[in-house]
Amino acid sequence: MSDVIELRELRVNAVVGILPDERTRVQPLVFDIDIERSFKKAAKKDDINETTNYALIVTLAERIAVDGKFLLLETLCDRVASEILDFDSAITSVTVMVKKVVPPVPEDIASVGVRCTRKRK
Repeated sequence: MSDVIELRELRVNAVVGILPDERTRVQPLVFDIDIERSFKKAAKKDDINETTNYALIVTLAERIAVDGKFLLLETLCDRVASEILDFDSAITSVTVMVKKVVPPVPEDIASVGVRCTRKRK
């Protein structure tokens, strides 16, 4: 498959983390999402109904992050990837990256994050 829908730098404020301070405040997260699925028919027909509506994927990812209040980025990442895969049966694979852009560590680091790929069985 060579068709990929790319969603870059979706910014979401959500509760995620294990430290006491992280459990009581939102923090900025950034998502990158790659959706593998053919969009040949959509391109040929110029028809949104023949592809995955990325606006709905953005809303889905944001809702999961905000509502979830997960302890681990790993859990958040897996949940977003799994729900995107379930969202549209035409999706063959999804890769989700999520990172904390203000990680709760004293060292000078730009971000910490995780990435996962889930494929249709």
